[in-house]
Amino acid sequence: MPMTTTAEAPTKVEKRPSRSLYQKHSKVYPKAVHGTFRRIKWIALAIMLGIYYILPWIRWDRGPNAPDQAVLLDLANRRFYLFFVELWPQQIYFLTGALILAALGLFLATSLAGRVWCGFACPQTVWTDLYVWVERLVEGDRSQRIRLDQGKWTPAKLGRKLLKNAIWLLIALATGGAWIFYFTDAPTLLGQMLRFEAPMTAIGFIGLFTATTYLLAGFAREQVCTYMCPWPRFQSAMIDEDSLIVTYEEWRGEGRGPVRKSQSWEERQAAGLGDCIDCYNCVQVCPMGIDIRDGLQMQCIGCGLCVDACDDIMTKIGRPTGLVRFDTQTSQVSVAATGKPTPFRLIRPRTVIYSLLMLVIGGAITVGLILKPGLDISVLRDRAPLYVALSDGSVRNAYTFKIANMTRDPRAYTLTVDGLPGATIALAGDGQEAQASSQRLTADPDMVATYRVFVTAPGGSLKAPSQPLRMVLRSADGETAQYETVFMAPESR
Repeated sequence: MPMTTTAEAPTKVEKRPSRSLYQKHSKVYPKAVHGTFRRIKWIALAIMLGIYYILPWIRWDRGPNAPDQAVLLDLANRRFYLFFVELWPQQIYFLTGALILAALGLFLATSLAGRVWCGFACPQTVWTDLYVWVERLVEGDRSQRIRLDQGKWTPAKLGRKLLKNAIWLLIALATGGAWIFYFTDAPTLLGQMLRFEAPMTAIGFIGLFTATTYLLAGFAREQVCTYMCPWPRFQSAMIDEDSLIVTYEEWRGEGRGPVRKSQSWEERQAAGLGDCIDCYNCVQVCPMGIDIRDGLQMQCIGCGLCVDACDDIMTKIGRPTGLVRFDTQTSQVSVAATGKPTPFRLIRPRTVIYSLLMLVIGGAITVGLILKPGLDISVLRDRAPLYVALSDGSVRNAYTFKIANMTRDPRAYTLTVDGLPGATIALAGDGQEAQASSQRLTADPDMVATYRVFVTAPGGSLKAPSQPLRMVLRSADGETAQYETVFMAPESR
């Protein structure tokens, strides 16, 4: 009788639910708030937008044949005009100094008051504030916007969305257009745009900046500050225990719990409850969507709106304001331990260092601008051929000589050479090369004059195949510019 086998039932493997490694972004709906810091933000917004939009239209008389726009980055002619300052490409070190000065100013402001720049003056904050104000104007406050987004699409919802985005696009277009006005004469470009004659380059850049403003201020918002901006990663190195930051007084607010009319504050405290009634107003007004009660966080931009929101609630329930406040860690520790705050320490090692560096660099820039030369030269020696041996035994080198006349007047100069005894100079032009110990050169106002210069040295004065040569240019008023180069000769010499 054949043996029979029974197959074992396969073991059932339970599948564990997959867990996403990424958290879905939750849209932030900032609630309207009124108070001191909100007013400061409105004032800062008005000032920043006013400067940005109005500055290209301010005129500044620089004389004939010069642009009269107060602030102009003239890339075509390689000039940067800032009111009475005119910078040439070779003076880029002034811009470098200005950027270093701005960075130190940001370091100093952060060490004193945290991310005060981010909360009140950063372009991303300013334009996001403006866009949120438009959104609130069209769609309503926080709860209304949430209901509108969660509701079904209706003609009313579509109309509100279209109106909001149309206003956003107009603001973005004005922003992109204003930025291009800094790079060309604003009235001229505006006239070309109205006549549909604007250059395609200008139209392309206006479209680019319009799109970035619309996307960053309208949709990215707090994500720019959290993920795109590197400054939140640096702020911890800039602040210390004596920096003013947005602080939640945990020793006073905890534990949290709703307030009841039948319960006195003495009974509430006896039950272990603090002044925080867990209303979440500080979270709802935050443009970053964070809870300041969890402590200082990377996302916090220090705008102080949570301070306004909490103070409003404390006033309504009859408790002292300042549960959320700008304060230092040192002061908070002192208040929690002794009940007395410590005074704010303005003078600290890092603030002194930042201030001294700013003073030194700012002073150097100021002195440099005061002593800024009106003359600059550059010399390029010909490499093919390196030299020309003449029939009388002398040797000639050719140079391209450029004069930058940085003044508004035509100038005459005298060119001489040092380092080669008996050397003469000649200028190429009109087929004649008059040899002389010096040559007279001219340059038009605010222009670069280019000359081809021949330097000829007697054979007896050449001691090496390569000898240093200094070209010296002097103006009629005594201003001098020098350039060190070399004079090449045959090896046999």
